[in-house]
Amino acid sequence: MKKYLPLLLLMAVMLLAACSGKTVAPEQQKDNDSEEKQEEHRIVAGTVVVADIMDRLELDAIAVPDTVKQLPTRFAGLPSIGNAMQPDMEIIKSLKPTEVLSVSTLEYDLAPTFEQLQIPVDFVDLTSIDTMLTEIEELGKRYAREEQANALIEKLNGEIAQVENVASQHEQPSVLILLGVPGSYLVATEHSYAGDLVRRAGGVNVMAGQEAEYLASNTEHLYNSNPDIILRMAHGMPDEVIKMFDEEFKTNDVWKHFNAVKNNRVYDLEEELFGTTAALNVSEALQHLIETFYNE
Repeated sequence: MKKYLPLLLLMAVMLLAACSGKTVAPEQQKDNDSEEKQEEHRIVAGTVVVADIMDRLELDAIAVPDTVKQLPTRFAGLPSIGNAMQPDMEIIKSLKPTEVLSVSTLEYDLAPTFEQLQIPVDFVDLTSIDTMLTEIEELGKRYAREEQANALIEKLNGEIAQVENVASQHEQPSVLILLGVPGSYLVATEHSYAGDLVRRAGGVNVMAGQEAEYLASNTEHLYNSNPDIILRMAHGMPDEVIKMFDEEFKTNDVWKHFNAVKNNRVYDLEEELFGTTAALNVSEALQHLIETFYNE
């Protein structure tokens, strides 16, 4: 037995060395676990705004919606799920996503189908600037992108604060916001994203005190509010909606009695900057309103 002792000791040392070589420091193990967790995420970007947020958080996607807008280069060549409002559920299902990120304004229409097909989905709340910032923070925590999320939130808050500071130095104009879609238009209240932008830019929404985001238009009632400024937002088919607005203001005599019309303070807002949900170009939208409200 003694003659085998050196050999046994040598084998023991080699075994310990082998085990030691496979030992991973706690920090390295944590990083490895994090990387594996990242690889497991198969996220579908349900809207363009969601795709933009994901890009800023350095999150990859497996599919994106159809759009005429410029998507981040990170998502070049990815499969399309079709229109964000009516996505192709068969394509989404075939991609086997771990989560689809859409927006809360589409939840009522899309949630039942996602549930029926057992596709995990999260409808992020982008109805205002504050809710967007909260959602960015939550996504950062969920996908281990807290550093990117905090940097983005800090940047946006700084830009917004600058605009609000400029607005505080001016007299507040009263503002009427019209949201037009092909064939009709609504009035946006302070609870809409456009209303949030107007408030932060120093405007006073003439529909203050309402609970809904949008209201049916009643020109006689609107005339009594007699706003200093009228903002017109064209969505769906912008060119067609602008023509509709022009025809409405031309043929409906009540509009010519508005101070905003008399003083040529009726402005058409571009859909690119003024969507129905909050977006990362919020500072550009606010700056545009500042120039519109106070540079006359």
